[in-house]
Amino acid sequence: MYAQPTPGWAELFLDRWSGRAIRSRLEPMKSAARTILRYRKGILRWFHSNIANGLIESINSLVQAAKAKARGYRTIRNLEAITDLLAGKLDLRLPT
Repeated sequence: MYAQPTPGWAELFLDRWSGRAIRSRLEPMKSAARTILRYRKGILRWFHSNIANGLIESINSLVQAAKAKARGYRTIRNLEAITDLLAGKLDLRLPT
């Protein structure tokens, strides 16, 4: 779908593919098609923004790692500090 030349062609491709998948006798394909149709608007929005959610997923990964490291801290401020340290990838070693 992402190889289609225009958003209109991508929409047509997505609709045709999902229709064929839902009419198939394969339950996993039907389930996948329903999921894709549920997020159809967001999937097609990529053609206007060219932004994927990979960056957001990577930020979420950093926050989850910070939460694991900050377990036991009592405030959100400490979680934010750990997240900043992890996201910034600061080198805190002393110069030699």
